[in-house]
Amino acid sequence: MTDEANVPKERALVEVSPETKELIDREMPNETEQIKQETMALFEAVKRRAQTEIQGASQFTTDAYLNAVEQAKAAVEQERIMDPERIAYTFKLMEMDARQNWDNIVKEISDLGDRLSESAKQAWDSLFDSSK
Repeated sequence: MTDEANVPKERALVEVSPETKELIDREMPNETEQIKQETMALFEAVKRRAQTEIQGASQFTTDAYLNAVEQAKAAVEQERIMDPERIAYTFKLMEMDARQNWDNIVKEISDLGDRLSESAKQAWDSLFDSSK
């Protein structure tokens, strides 16, 4: 094995996770300890780099989202894009339309019921009138 004083700082004392050690031992059973150690160090370096990139991306995404929300809020407050009175009026119109549609549906169902009832009555009468 090499003397730790001769090992470059980047490779010195790399902490290897149990998962990485198990993977390397399983996939490289016939390799020397030095090759296994170097491979484990490489895996751990890649994992650390990926974690750093993910954290950076996550922070960037969070910052971008917060910035977009802040800009939207400022635009709404400055330009009054969404007038509360206009929104209330729109909801009132929607409510009136919904009521009118409901009344029309109820009327149509009632008319259909009346027609079905009249048809059934006529069928009944024609059945018994023709038998006389």
